[in-house]
Amino acid sequence: MFTDTAVIVERNLLTVRRIPTLLMSATVQPLMFVFLFAYVFGATFGGGSYREFLMAGIFAQTVVFNAAITTVGLANDMSDGIIDRLRSLPMSRLGVIAGRVTSDMLLGIIGLGVMVACGLAIGWRIRGSALDALVAFGIILLFALAMAWVGAVTGLAAPNVEVAQSIGFLWMFPVTFLSSAFISAQSLPGILRPIAEWNPVTAVATACRQKFGNASPPDFPAATGWVAEHAVGYSIATSVAILAICIPVSLIMYRRSTS
Repeated sequence: MFTDTAVIVERNLLTVRRIPTLLMSATVQPLMFVFLFAYVFGATFGGGSYREFLMAGIFAQTVVFNAAITTVGLANDMSDGIIDRLRSLPMSRLGVIAGRVTSDMLLGIIGLGVMVACGLAIGWRIRGSALDALVAFGIILLFALAMAWVGAVTGLAAPNVEVAQSIGFLWMFPVTFLSSAFISAQSLPGILRPIAEWNPVTAVATACRQKFGNASPPDFPAATGWVAEHAVGYSIATSVAILAICIPVSLIMYRRSTS
């Protein structure tokens, strides 16, 4: 399986080398959100203190949105007949999907590096220890892997690329914005507050803020509740749970789609 995964990774990365514009969604889009929230909304939310609060949320949001790369990539492979060609070869079925996920993860890591540089440029700083920073980035990468497999399930469920794009954004936007990625979950009214508090995006953003040592703006309500107190453990547990569900589901869907 590992050899088959490596072959698919190489094939996908060669495609990116030949079509460099494929990197735009992994790099340019996150930068747009950084500057939009940091300078358009940041002046209202707290200026420099909000920019430090913002970056962990941008990291979490970006890995969710990067799932669209896997969704569209798999849907495109299904539509173009690439999957049918791979079926005729003695290749691991899981390796085909894992190859797509792995190559998209590598693009995501490049995008994460660009965002870190951008964050440092706008005044964001890592105020925790080096070990805490490594834990935070590990949480982000684990969550990115989980979201990529969600993207794989979405891509396999879609009948074509156009539907894959639509389905992907149907869940990405509410999951991302109904969280504390950009605001405090405690400021949301009614039922929206507990939904945002238990949202994995909130847990990832909160865990990273704690590890990076980035405080909330003075006028933001402090994060409270069980998730806030156990953000690191909860974010890891939810990522592992998503992987435990999506990996076998994607394999079942792949087998059904090629049967």
